[in-house]
Amino acid sequence: MSGPFLYDDDPAPLHTGTPRSMQGWIVGGIVGIALFAAAMVGFLYLVKGSPAEQSTQSAEVFVASLSDGDIETAHQMLCEEERARLTPDQVAGEYLGAVPGEVGEVRDDEVEGAAVQLVSVSWADGVTTELRVVSEDGPRVCGVFAGN
Repeated sequence: MSGPFLYDDDPAPLHTGTPRSMQGWIVGGIVGIALFAAAMVGFLYLVKGSPAEQSTQSAEVFVASLSDGDIETAHQMLCEEERARLTPDQVAGEYLGAVPGEVGEVRDDEVEGAAVQLVSVSWADGVTTELRVVSEDGPRVCGVFAGN
């Protein structure tokens, strides 16, 4: 006997088969996570709408609240930078045109792309302005640009 074995044979190897590759599970897991992430983005578009739709809705509520004299709501819809710059009483003077205002087309900002949406607003006196809408804890109005 060549060791403390009960029989003359050496102990049997524990792993007798050829080793199997686990790459299939790893690749499958990564593909599954990517598909899940894409599905969640699609689901958010269905539930919340596209950035353009969100910007349009936000601009409509903003213009309506200013037109109705609800300056507190309008002030809350401003981005953090604008809320710090303007008091609620200053919002109408900065943003309100000749009522009623009609929200029009939305386009991406030429510099910042889809992160900033420019929403056109046509006022009763024929002047058109663009509201700058950013995504900051929801769509927020963050500036106005004079049109024609």
